[in-house]
Amino acid sequence: MLNLITLIVAASSLRVCKAQACGRVPVENRVVGGNAARQGAWPWQVQIQLDSSGHMCGGSLIASDWVLSAAHCFPNPSDVSSYSLYIGRHHLNNYNQYESHRRVLRVLVPADYQDPQSGCDVALVQLTEPVAWSEYVQPVCLPEAGVAFASGTLCYVTGWGHTQEGVPLSGAGTLQEVEVPIIEQTSCRRMYQTLSYNSEEVDIRFDMICAGFPEGGKDSCQGDSGGPLVCPIDNQTWIQAGVVSFGQGCAQRNRPGVYAKVSAFTHFIRSRVPEAHFISGASPSRVSAPYSKTGFTIELKILIFVFMGRSEAPQTFFS
Repeated sequence: MLNLITLIVAASSLRVCKAQACGRVPVENRVVGGNAARQGAWPWQVQIQLDSSGHMCGGSLIASDWVLSAAHCFPNPSDVSSYSLYIGRHHLNNYNQYESHRRVLRVLVPADYQDPQSGCDVALVQLTEPVAWSEYVQPVCLPEAGVAFASGTLCYVTGWGHTQEGVPLSGAGTLQEVEVPIIEQTSCRRMYQTLSYNSEEVDIRFDMICAGFPEGGKDSCQGDSGGPLVCPIDNQTWIQAGVVSFGQGCAQRNRPGVYAKVSAFTHFIRSRVPEAHFISGASPSRVSAPYSKTGFTIELKILIFVFMGRSEAPQTFFS
């Protein structure tokens, strides 16, 4: 069953405006239910690439000059000269009418970060200059420390990662979206303790959140690292629950995607980006039955090493 969200805006043409609220989707008649996202459906989505090798990671706008991404996308945070960020981008390989480009001024990661499986897999990326808000470029809302996402909450993860096993996104390279339910932490830990061939246990830490299906079939994957996992709240505002971090393969049975839990980093973000938009006391939208499948199915896709960060670094998989 398709989930239809209709948002009415004052004008259909692009207009630069002051961002008065976060997590809003000002594009008319956004229909969720296909593999490719509609242009403007996720106006906070950012693409991160290395000058030498192209697409690497995703991110989300949290302020006019700050992007939230994953720490493993920046293995050397002090060296930012080779990174380019694209805001308002929809296609990797086609013209993007609403796109703007920025370089990186600095990258901040938690002092305790070591690798994705050890937690703290978030990065704050400051742009060299702020972006202009428009219908196609908007910030996402962030959760306060006390905001929890119940098991079964249907959320969306977006990115330009692999779409079939071993096969990168092809053609125009249109931004992809997939709907996945939140999985309660204890259940997720239990799934990862179910061993399979060439696997080992992974601890689901307090600063992680899981999303996916026990049977697999839908997931984020290689190239989606740093991108947002967003959930709708009661007034159809979107709030970012997670940052794509790692997984064991992609879309494997009992191996849901693992995300950095944004609410665990509220102080880290707020102390460095005071203009970020935080929401407290919100009730994330909920499905009637946990793991109810609505929307579409994407078969995702690649098993290279047992554990990996989900970035597109050339010949490198962070673990």
